[in-house]
Amino acid sequence: MKNKKFAVVLAGCGVYDGAEIHEAVLTLLAIDKAGSTYECFAPDVNQYHVVDHLSGKATKETRNVLTEAARIARGDIKKLSQLDINQFDALVFPGGFGVAKNLSTFAVDGEDCLVNPDIEKLIVAAHQAKLPIGAMCIAPVVLAKVLGTGTLTIGNDAETASTLENMGATHLSTNGDEIVVDNENKIVTTPCYMLNSPISVVAKGTKKLIKALLQFMK
Repeated sequence: MKNKKFAVVLAGCGVYDGAEIHEAVLTLLAIDKAGSTYECFAPDVNQYHVVDHLSGKATKETRNVLTEAARIARGDIKKLSQLDINQFDALVFPGGFGVAKNLSTFAVDGEDCLVNPDIEKLIVAAHQAKLPIGAMCIAPVVLAKVLGTGTLTIGNDAETASTLENMGATHLSTNGDEIVVDNENKIVTTPCYMLNSPISVVAKGTKKLIKALLQFMK
């Protein structure tokens, strides 16, 4: 199997207001260890808000999603608007509250949320091109909102699972290192920190997710 290329979309930097850093880094590591490559992307928009991760309280700062995500990508990142999905073999969304605050309004509006237009176009284009899509932690809710279908998991939180199903998806409860593979839609999901799992468990689930996405490419 020739080298495969993943587009990884980040929602900022930090679990409470951006991309979950452990999930993002473990995703990049799993892709690299599988012998594949990746490019990171993020929307060039301001965050919904900024959270002091020590106190857990919102601040009066303003930060840019792309600029913050560049911290995780070590500066090697592009604007989401530059992402040509035809140049990639798979699409991955690590989790973190930024997915529900910056990529969508799910944190505020639940099933009535809006999705960033560029994110919506990207998901639709990837799905129509039959590219495998991976989503971690809370990120599956964005897939459910955009596609209105799919068998997904966010772990076992009953309220979030119910909301996901109200948006048209089917939810399966899972443990931290488990994945759900939707063969029809080529979607792979894993709960990661939705279950407050140890980082070793998150690493196992992430590795399985990347492996399952690669299986679709054979």
